[in-house]
Amino acid sequence: MQTAERSSAALSDNFVFQRHQHAYQEAIPYVENAVVLEVGTGTGYGTKRLLPHAKQYVGIDKYNFPFPELKEFYHFTFYRMKIPPLRNIESNYFDTVVSFQVIEHIQEDEHFIREIFRVLKEGGKLVLTTPNIKMSLTRNPWHVREYTAEELYKLLQKYFSVVNLKGVYGNEKITAYYEQNKASVAKLKRWDFLNLEYRLPRKLLQIPYDILNRFNRRKLLKQNTELVSQISLQDYYLGDVSDSCYDFFCVATK
Repeated sequence: MQTAERSSAALSDNFVFQRHQHAYQEAIPYVENAVVLEVGTGTGYGTKRLLPHAKQYVGIDKYNFPFPELKEFYHFTFYRMKIPPLRNIESNYFDTVVSFQVIEHIQEDEHFIREIFRVLKEGGKLVLTTPNIKMSLTRNPWHVREYTAEELYKLLQKYFSVVNLKGVYGNEKITAYYEQNKASVAKLKRWDFLNLEYRLPRKLLQIPYDILNRFNRRKLLKQNTELVSQISLQDYYLGDVSDSCYDFFCVATK
């Protein structure tokens, strides 16, 4: 079963998928004619968007890369590895490091940031997104942790001289879907009389979470197909960071 944690172009995933596409669109100016490292290529849909703009592009993921046709680009290299560290990746080499929806999966998050700092050139930029814990509707057992804006800022500020933290927001279509999702999740959580969501180890919850998440997304699609299908990356935008943003969008400069 396709895990609900790795969003896809499936219509039921559209709310999350387009949010992630928006982040890649916002990242284009930072990869233009640059030497780029993407940490966490996932299924590769974002790599496809950024690759044509870069001078050189290196992708890393813990799984095999599912788009072999991209390997035909002369300036694209892919490495399969678990991180951190960034093994055999040269220090002070990259103009830009892109890492979207990854840091929340990393146990040693400070080591992760320290390694990104190491491989960036002086003046290089980290472009990073991660969910805002204050907008999460439930515990996500695939995530080691999620961050508040203050927590993320403090972590990045330990290494980077300039940290610009923005929030990813949505228009009325996004708000309507989020509120429907929130109500649906609340109904499911009423059955958790023992509060197992927070009491059980996260590894035990991953498969039940996937099943319920997939069920819920398909149910919302069936109830309002038009709303879900009409969501596009243009329905998201960046603004000043606050507790009500869906994701944090950070640009940190070495």
